[in-house]
Amino acid sequence: MSKTARQSPTAAGPAPDDVTAFQTAARDLVGVALRSLDALDGQVSLPQFRLLLAVNDLGRAPSSQVAHALGLGASSVTRLADRLHASGHLVRGTDAGHRSVVTLELSARGRELVAQVLAWRRQELERILDRLEPEQRAATAAGLRAFHQVIGDDYTQDLHGPMPL
Repeated sequence: MSKTARQSPTAAGPAPDDVTAFQTAARDLVGVALRSLDALDGQVSLPQFRLLLAVNDLGRAPSSQVAHALGLGASSVTRLADRLHASGHLVRGTDAGHRSVVTLELSARGRELVAQVLAWRRQELERILDRLEPEQRAATAAGLRAFHQVIGDDYTQDLHGPMPL
């Protein structure tokens, strides 16, 4: 579709080419996120890494709060936490006010693993963005900020915590 034949976004919605561009961008960004998981090097599974990301975001938290954030049952989180505790990625504790409450917190090893994956993503995005002309990079970033402003911070909240991305 030529630029002159494109529909006006206000008159009839976004042009099909624009939707396709966003679908491609979503696939590309998911690809970067999934490739970053190679940094796990088999240390933890994808569900275990999701738990580590949730605890990284929440900080020291009751296991029930982590379960809610991930949209999982308490027993599933307990099994994942058991494995992560045994591998040294997670520290289990108790709440001083409620001794029956089990808390979860990243160990130094868990923090290091999460930081390693997130750093890889950042470096890869920097490498990719460096291939764009400065004007293209600025326009793309501005477009993404506007897109996020329209969606809002709460758009993914019902997806239960950090996606494995």
